[in-house]
Amino acid sequence: MRILNWFHLLVLLALLFLVPAWAQQPEARPPAARTTAIAAGRYDQQIQDRVTKLLGSKDKWKGISATTEDGIVTLQGSVRLYIDKADVARKVDRIEHVEGVRNQVQVEGSVPDAELQSKLADKLRYDRIGFGIMFNSLGLKVENGVVTVSGDVHDYPSRDSAIAVVETTPGVKDVIDEINVLPTSGFDDDLRIRIARAIYGDPTLRKYAIDPQKPIRIIVDNGHVTLEGVVISQLDKQLAGVRANSVPNVFSVTNNLMVPGKKGK
Repeated sequence: MRILNWFHLLVLLALLFLVPAWAQQPEARPPAARTTAIAAGRYDQQIQDRVTKLLGSKDKWKGISATTEDGIVTLQGSVRLYIDKADVARKVDRIEHVEGVRNQVQVEGSVPDAELQSKLADKLRYDRIGFGIMFNSLGLKVENGVVTVSGDVHDYPSRDSAIAVVETTPGVKDVIDEINVLPTSGFDDDLRIRIARAIYGDPTLRKYAIDPQKPIRIIVDNGHVTLEGVVISQLDKQLAGVRANSVPNVFSVTNNLMVPGKKGK
């Protein structure tokens, strides 16, 4: 009899350990995930109503539709400009209870990459005239309508303006921002002004000062100077480097000025 009781006791203990495992089987997600999904999902209709109202508020978004599930909004459809695609995603993301945005909106139209790059380069060369454009140097790469903007600028308004130029240009499908905003420095600001005067004030180089695009770009980072842009002769390139080196407190000068017809920099 004692042996039988011990056997029954062991069976009961085994059943107690197995019950939690059985209880977990019907549920595909752990309790925390189920709770989060339920919490997010209960606002889906409210989110959907607000997104629908937003999309109907602007003609530029009339070609976009949206669905909402567990707080995630998926945007589909088409727009004329990339800025319209970017703007709607930013505004939807700010709606209360939205957990995330899947932006699957397509930009209409197509422009050959070479043509698009040339058009953007022309625009950026003259962007922010009168606001120190000679202290910015930007690079462009276009692949299947996706534009990567790189380089160095001396302040955030210059970066924001450059990105806005790209985002509002027809044919741009997406924008990758790799622009480096140089650190704020009174020391560097003083060097920028003095180097600009030394270069653009030189009698031989003064011809570049009358060009509003300022073809000699002066990048200053913690006292280190890089010259970018295009000049018409090797002599002008060398002279610009000499003038930059002549400014007191310049730590180094890298002369990347290009001369048409010359290989390399």
